[in-house]
Amino acid sequence: MSGPLKDKVALVAGATRGAGRGIAVELGAAGATVYVTGRSTRERRSEYDRPETVEDTADLVTAAGGQGIAVPADHLDQDAVRALVDRIDGEEGRLDVLVNDIWGGEKLFEWDTPVWEHDLDNGLRLLRLAVETHAVTSHFALPLLLRRPGGLVVEVTDGTAEYNRDTYRVNFFYDLAKASVLRMAFALGHELGPRGATAVALTPGWLRSELMLDAYGVREDNWRDALAREPHFAISETPHFTGRAVAALAADPDVARFNGQSLSSGGLARVYGFTDLDGSRPDAWRYLVEVQDAGRPADVTGYR
Repeated sequence: MSGPLKDKVALVAGATRGAGRGIAVELGAAGATVYVTGRSTRERRSEYDRPETVEDTADLVTAAGGQGIAVPADHLDQDAVRALVDRIDGEEGRLDVLVNDIWGGEKLFEWDTPVWEHDLDNGLRLLRLAVETHAVTSHFALPLLLRRPGGLVVEVTDGTAEYNRDTYRVNFFYDLAKASVLRMAFALGHELGPRGATAVALTPGWLRSELMLDAYGVREDNWRDALAREPHFAISETPHFTGRAVAALAADPDVARFNGQSLSSGGLARVYGFTDLDGSRPDAWRYLVEVQDAGRPADVTGYR
């Protein structure tokens, strides 16, 4: 393996698909050894009942130039997470990057439904999957990450702190989950910074995940066909864009300057100069405020 992260070990928790898969692959492309976790395996699917598996992600990491290691795990299971970290410690003796991308809530929230009308069990399950899993993983993984100076924790969420502060996100449970992850990064920054590590929150823009492409009935190679149905989808980005943001952060010797902050893939592309697979730099959160939420016609000029 070669690349700026060739001696680094990463754990991407929640890497079966979407941003987690893109992050894992781009860390691998930078040469890292990447442990990838998820609940969907080649033998058993999660309640998502989708074809992507954690083993497939590990294979993609290896094909990209790193070493991908699949560890099926439910991050609500404390014993499983403890065993995962013990395995990384035993095999590598270090952990340099922790990415908390666990989510699993797409089938659990109801759009624009107030809390008293929303299914309570689904809402509470969403909070457990989106918040408790991150806390459990950090609890067990951070002692290993802190063993060496310079560790990085990335809390993946939806929306920047600025955007989510002023914008109601989907419903009570979704809004609370995404705000909680932002606050986790802030709190971890206070706890990790004095101990030589860095924590940040990171949001993709409008992500062309496997689920989103399926929702529009398109593939990555013809995703623009979806613009006839939703013109603002023109600002969307691949999971690799977020992955390249994480790889850039992990390779930055001065990453501590971002400690505790809320970051976005588009914002970091301007800092580090990376692009999406097509060479563009979509700045989705600025676009959402200035164009989509402002009620203007779709026009990505100056935003990609």
